[in-house]
Amino acid sequence: MEERSEFFTPLESRLAARIRAQLGELRGTEARVARVVLDRGADLVHLSVSDVATLAGTAPSSVVRACQRLGFRGYQELKIAAARQAPAAAPVPADEGDPAARALAETLRAARAALDGLTATLSAADLRAAAGLLDGASRVVLLGAGLSGAVVLDLGYRLRALGLLVDAPADPITAQLAAAGLGPGTACLAVSHTGATRSVVDAARLAREAGAEVLALTSYARSPLTETATLTLVAGGQDLVFGLETTASRLAHLAAVDALAQTLLALRGPRAERALGLSADVTADYAY
Repeated sequence: MEERSEFFTPLESRLAARIRAQLGELRGTEARVARVVLDRGADLVHLSVSDVATLAGTAPSSVVRACQRLGFRGYQELKIAAARQAPAAAPVPADEGDPAARALAETLRAARAALDGLTATLSAADLRAAAGLLDGASRVVLLGAGLSGAVVLDLGYRLRALGLLVDAPADPITAQLAAAGLGPGTACLAVSHTGATRSVVDAARLAREAGAEVLALTSYARSPLTETATLTLVAGGQDLVFGLETTASRLAHLAAVDALAQTLLALRGPRAERALGLSADVTADYAY
């Protein structure tokens, strides 16, 4: 197998985003096949199903089953999709020996891949449905921890500017209390890259048990958070090393938040316009 980048997988496309979003529900040989597909990318066109089976340490029949789990009729259809979505060559850093130049190039490439993959996992229908749930909510509680907390802060600002009553507690205990205090006619929006952050999942469950609609913004189509959610928005990024796997995903989540806010603005119409006017009056005093 060719040397693999420590920062990203080569298959930077809608197809890669689609596969990554399902990694959480794949196990054993199926997960290994998916990793081989991500690693080899457009080079799959030169590999037979037996080649992929050897790389994944499994049988050709398992490769076919994995492809079917990913939504393809078989390996041949997946290989064609990979060939059609081959990424353009990335510019080579001016100084390959410079770790800063390499880090910048790899980080930008991962960010582009995360954003490009949104069209494969985040649908307009899901955005409209999420905006509708928020628009109809008398109160919204936002949940997020770690790097997802930055996304929650951004989302809270945008929803308040559109006229929604929003609570975004930073403390996990306060967040659980706020979620438990919700009820019918309210909404909870939880942000988590993995969908498995315990404090976020626990608070989301409390909100659901209280009768609130629960929206999830996450990188994987299946997780403890999605099992609790009324509706899931999937927007993910490539896995990075050094515990920074959420870096690219955070950019994708922020883009999803922007799209959700724009959808909500169109849905709320004059109500949102009036709220934005008030927001502009407040922020004008702090403009320099």
